[in-house]
Amino acid sequence: MASKFHLKKASDGQFHFNLLAGNGEVILSSELYRAKQSALDGIASVRENSQHDSAFEIKETAAGKHHFVLKAGNGQVVGQSQQYASHAGAVRGVESVQQHAPGAELKDES
Repeated sequence: MASKFHLKKASDGQFHFNLLAGNGEVILSSELYRAKQSALDGIASVRENSQHDSAFEIKETAAGKHHFVLKAGNGQVVGQSQQYASHAGAVRGVESVQQHAPGAELKDES
């Protein structure tokens, strides 16, 4: 299975997307967007910014878990990961996004 961006419409009418790896696992989730075009622009931003190491920030929670955020050129967060048990797991998650985002197809379920 190829990697995909799944664009969905939430129950409140807003839009969001997930980036899924080839195995179907969610590797990045977006914020909510009021307009569909804004969500599509977010996907384009993930494709572009995922290729810049400096766009990723790995963070540690108070409980010692790790996650990452992907930021656009303007510093706004365009996606975030799940929590990982270790810093190394978060690094592997970043690498997965970098590998899959540029060529991921779009599946519009909105």
